Amino acid sequence: MTLRVIPMGGVGEIGLNCMLFDDGGSALLIDSGLLFPDDTMLGVDYVVPDFSVLRSTAPHLGALLLTHGHEDHIGAVPFLLREFDIPIYGTRLTLGLLRHRLAEHGLEASARLIPIARDARFRFGNFDVEAFPVCHSIPDAVGYVLRCPEGIFVHTGDFKIDPDPLDGVPTGIERLREISAEGVTALFSDSTNVEREGVSPPERFVGEALAEIFGQAAGRVVVGMFSSNLHRIQEAIKAAGLCGRRVALCGRSMVRNVATAIDLGYLTLPSPDILIPVEDAVSLPDRAVAVLTTGSQGEPRSALALMALGEHKHLKVRPSDTIVLSSKFIPGNERAIAGLINRFFLAGADVLYEKISEIHVSGHGSVEELRTMIDAVRPANFVPVHGEPRLLVRHRNLARAEGVPRVAMLRNGDVLAFSGGEMSLAGRIEVGRRFVDGKGVGDVESLVLKDRVHLSQVGLVMVVLAFSSTTGELLYGPDIVTRGVVTESGAEGLVEGARDEVLRAIEEIGADARTDTSEMQAAIRRVVRRFFNKRIDRKPMIVPVLLEL
Repeated sequence: MTLRVIPMGGVGEIGLNCMLFDDGGSALLIDSGLLFPDDTMLGVDYVVPDFSVLRSTAPHLGALLLTHGHEDHIGAVPFLLREFDIPIYGTRLTLGLLRHRLAEHGLEASARLIPIARDARFRFGNFDVEAFPVCHSIPDAVGYVLRCPEGIFVHTGDFKIDPDPLDGVPTGIERLREISAEGVTALFSDSTNVEREGVSPPERFVGEALAEIFGQAAGRVVVGMFSSNLHRIQEAIKAAGLCGRRVALCGRSMVRNVATAIDLGYLTLPSPDILIPVEDAVSLPDRAVAVLTTGSQGEPRSALALMALGEHKHLKVRPSDTIVLSSKFIPGNERAIAGLINRFFLAGADVLYEKISEIHVSGHGSVEELRTMIDAVRPANFVPVHGEPRLLVRHRNLARAEGVPRVAMLRNGDVLAFSGGEMSLAGRIEVGRRFVDGKGVGDVESLVLKDRVHLSQVGLVMVVLAFSSTTGELLYGPDIVTRGVVTESGAEGLVEGARDEVLRAIEEIGADARTDTSEMQAAIRRVVRRFFNKRIDRKPMIVPVLLEL
């Protein structure tokens, strides 16, 4: 029986993590994550895999295994559940964070969530599943070992090998060494940090750095971080307590995730009253306040961005403030983050960030940790996952250097087959992706995105006319409105010229042919586009609006 492994996302990109394991009789997914949009996806909130393809590819799909609670691993679960009513396995914290997303989609009551221990072992169909703990920037993270008739397969999830983990649970390297004695068929391993030599510093380093900053700062300290980085939030709260500061949480996801972690026992408070509402922070002495907030990537309407713009309801930046960006600059966000930093400096605050201060460590293993994982598992086959192409190539080369006999480089949709201990590429499926814009799912297709990009670059010209439905006589217009083409003061002459061109085109068409709406629209687009191209060397989007009265 052949085992097929198909990445639905997460190969060739950071995010959208989702991988199918299917032996023809049983099928399961590891993770179901979303992808945050790039600059070309105007108005798109996030991207999820198109799970509809699984109806024909793996109609017997029966389970979802989650590695941890980050959005790029759990964010697409509601969209998967719309296609498949399947049980979801994950650790208690992972499922606790997932419940919020399911509740937003009205799915919390119907979802079948099965909590597992970090060393759980259970049977699903033809798969014997074993979890093993991994260190990451969020508690309760795991990888998975899948045993099936075609061999033993290890999926690391996101991991690092922290010698001093905050929760006292190290990555399960020793257990993987034991499993390697059974003969591991293939290792699927996190590639995120393969460009960084050595090892990733322990998370505890950031806690020590924050304690120093909290102790030395003369005024308030505002720390921007991911709301899902609960290890760091714990360290920040502990550091604030040691320095006599109360902590205000800012941002809906920050408040929600901290509350979930406290309820489940994954986050402890040094004193019951250390957390205060953000509106109470303004009444305390600056030296007694620390603010933990979302928005470290420069998101336009985040709490941190509103502070930088002076538009936050409660917190205005003061020259005595210290702003700490305790997260990595995600590729694509550099310009937005730089703008945020510049605004804080102009407001007189002191700003600390990764390039100048040790206030961030990665939750992903660097080269030596990746090498340790390969050497511990000793797989017959190796597949790098979770990374852009350059990262996958470097990780592949690392595995080759470590003596792995066979390596594979996949793209999303590639079908990797394992049969009789042999690994081979066995074709492709069209996996696709869906764009989510507000409450609209799937209605933002590539053509819509192209239109949005076009509008952002060249603007819009709308031509409004009304005709008699019986005689074809022009009753109103043409009225011409421009947006994003020229300034209001410079538009008058252009508008009059365009109006004359439209009137000439209408005369040439004749009253009898004016009832053909599509012909009229094409003619108007043609003459207006030509006019603006000739006069100002631009090609705005032309939208004719024809009314029949």
